[in-house]
Amino acid sequence: MKMKLKLSLLAGLLLSVTSAFSQDTNFWIFLCFGQSNMESGGAMNDNDKTVDKRFQVMADFDNARRSWKKGSWYDAVPPLSAHGNGICMVDYFGRTMVANLPPNIRVGVIKVSVPGCKIELFEKDTFTNYLATAQSWLVADAKAYDGNPYQFIVDRAKLAQKDGVIKGMLLHQGESNPNDNDWPKKVKGIYDNLIKDLNLKPEQVPFLAGETVNADQQGQCAGFNKIMALLPNTLPNSYVVSSAGCTCNSDHMHFNSAGSREFGKRYGEKMLTALGYEVKQPAAQTNAP
Repeated sequence: MKMKLKLSLLAGLLLSVTSAFSQDTNFWIFLCFGQSNMESGGAMNDNDKTVDKRFQVMADFDNARRSWKKGSWYDAVPPLSAHGNGICMVDYFGRTMVANLPPNIRVGVIKVSVPGCKIELFEKDTFTNYLATAQSWLVADAKAYDGNPYQFIVDRAKLAQKDGVIKGMLLHQGESNPNDNDWPKKVKGIYDNLIKDLNLKPEQVPFLAGETVNADQQGQCAGFNKIMALLPNTLPNSYVVSSAGCTCNSDHMHFNSAGSREFGKRYGEKMLTALGYEVKQPAAQTNAP
């Protein structure tokens, strides 16, 4: 019996050592979540499909057409969701990061997006209250993430931590909470839960929130940016990314291709600065509108 116990302990030790060695501290992972602008906003062209192999995405779902297997890493060729289409700010966030980081560092993203959702959908303990009164199409979208988008993020992130280290979080959400003065407090609650559930240190994990379509583009929810501006007062190590000048679609709610590229570049530059890196070169841009 004692021999079996010793062998079991030895096996556990070897497994933990193997796991520790398999984790690549130069593989930096970023958690990205939000609503429709985090899903996609602009049509992609052939140039958008050329991506540095140092920029990776974890497949959110199986997709036979793309040869994607849920939970595996792939070159971050858009769309970054197995069932998505087009590009979003995350595409050029990643490109900007790898363009400015040392060549030994890779960047991986995990993306969860539910178009039209309120921030309440990502609240760990009360999201069911929100879904109980949500529209049927939104409930169906949430079901794609096992009915619990927050836990889906946590599960994917824990899987990713076997391969690399989580270095930051990106949010784009707010159009569905346009007059919610409690939004900063709700976002802080979500961030705090992610930090706890993933055993992270908040001082080492910057949080970026991007503005909705700006007033200079006649943004439908531009007024919400005044509420978002207060987030750093509530959540330490958080930063707001300006959307000023980022162009949008005719609905004045969603960023178009050019706006998504520029916005993503700004997300990348803000994250680089937050992590202590100098921005030396922009991400490769396209000539498409």
